[in-house]
Amino acid sequence: MHIIIVGNGIAGITAARHIRKNSDARITVISKETDHFFSRTALMYVYMGHQKYEHLKPYEDWFWAKNRIELVRGTVETIDFDKKSIHLSPDSYQVNYKPSLWERMTKVAPKQTPQQVITSAELTYDKLILATGSVPKMGDWKGRDLEGVQGLYSYQDLELLEKNTPNLQKAVIAGGGLIGVEFAEMLHTRHIPVSLLVREKSYWNGVLPDEESALVTQHLQKHGLDLRFNTEIKEIKGQKRVEGIETNEGETIECQLVGLTIGVTPNVSFLASESSPLKINRGIVVNEYLETNLPDVYAIGDCVEHQTPMVGRKPIEQIWYTGRIMGETVAQTICGTRTAYQPGVFFNSAKFFDLEYQTYGDVPSKLPKGINTFYWQHPDKEVAIRINYRTESEAVTGFNALGTRLRHAVCEAWIKEKKTIDYVLKNFQQANFDPEFFEKYELPSPSV
Repeated sequence: MHIIIVGNGIAGITAARHIRKNSDARITVISKETDHFFSRTALMYVYMGHQKYEHLKPYEDWFWAKNRIELVRGTVETIDFDKKSIHLSPDSYQVNYKPSLWERMTKVAPKQTPQQVITSAELTYDKLILATGSVPKMGDWKGRDLEGVQGLYSYQDLELLEKNTPNLQKAVIAGGGLIGVEFAEMLHTRHIPVSLLVREKSYWNGVLPDEESALVTQHLQKHGLDLRFNTEIKEIKGQKRVEGIETNEGETIECQLVGLTIGVTPNVSFLASESSPLKINRGIVVNEYLETNLPDVYAIGDCVEHQTPMVGRKPIEQIWYTGRIMGETVAQTICGTRTAYQPGVFFNSAKFFDLEYQTYGDVPSKLPKGINTFYWQHPDKEVAIRINYRTESEAVTGFNALGTRLRHAVCEAWIKEKKTIDYVLKNFQQANFDPEFFEKYELPSPSV
């Protein structure tokens, strides 16, 4: 059996690894971005000088050959679902690894042939996993195609940023989300002034409740970030290269770089056509088993749209850990144990410069009907905790943590077990996950 996986992000590679654990099937992974899987969330640290690119690869290059996972670098041009064939761009090639003398002597990896160009641009499959990820939304502003206008998602975006930032005097970033702040922090480390345009009244106010949004806003401003609220790009100005932007307020901001971080969308455009039998809405539509409407075709990761989302979950969730879970799940199904996707309690985490953020369960920006909230903020430090709970049963439904860490397993268990707000507050010490010698903010447990 030949299994082809299109995409070498966390979802696709997790699927490949778990299929190999349980199957001797032939596995081929196709990627047009890089030869090897890397940690996308750590790209910013390469630009900031904290790491080198090779540090982002969780596995040594010989890992793939040793585990008989074939890597192909190339672009998928078309897929014939009836014939079960994939047509690749003519420049596609097999990624082979030639181990060092030490590796050959110690038999860490089998000897491989040097990199070769694929002579046939067509591959056939028995089962296909689409793990094509997402792509940045670039908007439709006038001037969007000028030099110096870019997103921040792929390895190629990182390379482009290195070309765009020498001698840069000023940058404007549009989009007040997580990637926008990462982009700003990257430029900040090179002492490049940044204006961040946020269309809400405060930072990420469409996701964070008012108090958390205000706290993060204050933190970003303390780091010298020029935040422009209720502000959007009207037009990007310049001849060949960007020279500035005009805002919806009529203000002109001179700049030589415009970062567009207004969100991402499923990477499915190359699959969408009137003649394609694959069902696609915003993303590739899948059932609870991550099966598409076509036999032997599955979809996982950022490109997926769940036909029937679980209660409390969205149809499209473009988060690292959900991609990993989908990879593990589809591997079980392909290896003979048909398994439904179970993402568990919602979780996400981020850093706003050096302010850590965690969220568990359901903590919307506006308090829903039937939900109460407990909120505590340190009077002098940038530390805050929010706990949402049901008005009638007092069962907790979600947690936010800023400037402190909570234990994932404890928060998840309390939400699943519907522990009351009274129980959680009395036992909150169990959730503390701050390292040793860090200041603790909760009172001791009554049992101590």
